[in-house]
Amino acid sequence: MRASLYEPLGLDRPDRRSARRLSVGDLAAGAALALVLAASGLASFGQGQFGREDLGAPQASAAPPAPVAIAAPLPRRPEPPAPTVIRGVGPDDFAAAPATFEVFDPGSLRQPAMIAHRPEPDLVEDSAYGPLPIRAADGRRPFDVYSAPWSGVAGRRVAIVVGGLGISQTGTQAAIARLPAGVTFAFAPAGNSLDRWMQEARRAGHELLMQVPMEPVGYPQVDPGENTLTIASARAGAFEALYAALGRTTNYVGITNYMGGHFATDPGAMQGLMDELSRRGLMYLDDSSALRSLSKDAALQAGVPAAAASLVLDRSQDPADIAAALDQLEAVARAEGTAIGVASAFDTSVAAIAAWSAEARKRGVEIVPVSALAFDPGAR
Repeated sequence: MRASLYEPLGLDRPDRRSARRLSVGDLAAGAALALVLAASGLASFGQGQFGREDLGAPQASAAPPAPVAIAAPLPRRPEPPAPTVIRGVGPDDFAAAPATFEVFDPGSLRQPAMIAHRPEPDLVEDSAYGPLPIRAADGRRPFDVYSAPWSGVAGRRVAIVVGGLGISQTGTQAAIARLPAGVTFAFAPAGNSLDRWMQEARRAGHELLMQVPMEPVGYPQVDPGENTLTIASARAGAFEALYAALGRTTNYVGITNYMGGHFATDPGAMQGLMDELSRRGLMYLDDSSALRSLSKDAALQAGVPAAAASLVLDRSQDPADIAAALDQLEAVARAEGTAIGVASAFDTSVAAIAAWSAEARKRGVEIVPVSALAFDPGAR
C-alpha cells in the first residue's frame, strides 16, 4: 500500500541509512520541501481518485503535514431501468409493464352464446315501431355485438344468406333445424312470430339480417309490399318505412335489400340510407340484383360495414341447378378466397345448401357468417 500511495505523488521512498549521514541543515531543508510537495500531491490525488477508501499511512517526518480534507466518495448514479419487452398479451405479461396498455379484441364485444337470443338493452331505442337498433353510448354497434363467431383462420370462406325467414312456419323451422350455424338468416318484415324465430335462430348459432323492401324499377306497379322504402322518402330523410321493418325484431347485424333495383342506383337515396345505418351501427348486404348499385361507394363514405353477394343460388328450384350454383360459389371462393351466396328459404334450397355444406367442410371450405366477409371502414 505504501508504494501505491506514493507513486502517484512522484515521491520516492527515502533510504533510512543514507538519511543518518545528512547534516542537520540538509535534513531540515529536505523536510520543509517534503511538506510542501506532500500537501500539493495529496490535494491533487483527492481530486482525481474519488471512491478509493484505503489511502495508506503517511510516512513519518520531522513535522506532520497539515491535514488535507478528502472529499467523500460521490454516490454512483443509478442506471436507468431497462425497457420492458412485452412478448405476449396475457395478464402475466402486462403485470410487469411500466405503462398501461389497451388491447382490443374484436370478438370481445360479441354477446356470449348463452345469451345471444337476448337483446342488449344499450343497443335498443324504444319507438312506436318497436325496438329499433342503435349505437350504444360507448360506441358499440349491433354489428359488433350480434355478430356470430367463426374460426378466424384465413382460408377459403363462404357466406350463405338465406332470406324470407318468418314467412312460412314450417320452412323457418326446417332452415333452423337443417342448416349449419355458419349460415346467415334474413328475416322478412312481413313474417309472423319473428321474435320467436329470432330467439331460436340465435340459440342455434345463426347470425341475422333484416330484409328491407326498397323501391324497384317500375314501382308502384311492381310492388315489394307494405312499407317499401322509396327514393323520395330516403332523400327527404323520412325513414318510417325503414323503421317499420327494423322494429319487427332485434339482434341482427344489419339489413339487406328486398328488390330495390331502382333505389340502389340513386345517389341521394343510397347516401341517405347509409347515413341512417351508420347512426344505428348496422351493416348493409347488397344482393347484387341491381347491376349499377351504388351501395359500395355510399357505404364507404358513411363508414358502414358492407358486402355484396357473388351469386344468387336458387334462381330455379331445380335441385341440380342449385347444386351447380353452389359448386360455382365454391369455385369463386377458391379463386378469390371468399364468396357470398344468397338464396330463399324454399324447401329445395334448404336441402341443397345443407347437403353441400357438409361436403364442403370436408374439402376445407368454411361456412362463415356474412359479417365476417363485410368490409368495415370503422374497424379498429
